[in-house]
Amino acid sequence: MPNFEYEENARNKGYKCVCGVDEAGRGPLAGPVCAAAVVLPEDVEIDGLNDSKKLSEKKREALYDEIIEKAIAYSVAYGTLEEVESVNILQATYLAMNRAIQGLNVPADFALIDGNRVPVGIQIPCETIVKGDAKSCSIAAASILAKVTRDRLLYEYDKEYPQYGFAKHKGYGTKEHYEAIRTYGPCPMHRLSFLKNV
Repeated sequence: MPNFEYEENARNKGYKCVCGVDEAGRGPLAGPVCAAAVVLPEDVEIDGLNDSKKLSEKKREALYDEIIEKAIAYSVAYGTLEEVESVNILQATYLAMNRAIQGLNVPADFALIDGNRVPVGIQIPCETIVKGDAKSCSIAAASILAKVTRDRLLYEYDKEYPQYGFAKHKGYGTKEHYEAIRTYGPCPMHRLSFLKNV
């Protein structure tokens, strides 16, 4: 389970406001990529906090509300569909992460970032952590906010384009999703750069 070890290490180096950063939606065939930044109080108790991928949708929704209630600061931002297409998914993810950090209403002075690459453009000291959403409470919280926010957006897409099944697969490349694209063609929410083989 994630803990506060990385946050404590950063504070021991003199940093005062440590945020966790994670993204959701790098792999899907549709929609923007979403990133969140979260600053949690030291040793806050949030029961069941974990990597969003290991939690049920119902649990993520419940934790989303608790994280927002207990966080010192949080911010969610997108790399838009247009940016995914124009600068590529990795650069769009960096844009989303930077926007999330900059959107915190209590400015962070250090970031713990899920993954192994420092986002281009980041303006504060940071540490990357592979599988950080399973190791750092702040990153786990960010992963939940990003995932829930993006899933809610895909439910909206589903209302507008019900034939694709966005509510079920959240834009990921399932067999049913590919079959729908072959049947109906792509909709305006699809990432055409991801569909070259369809």
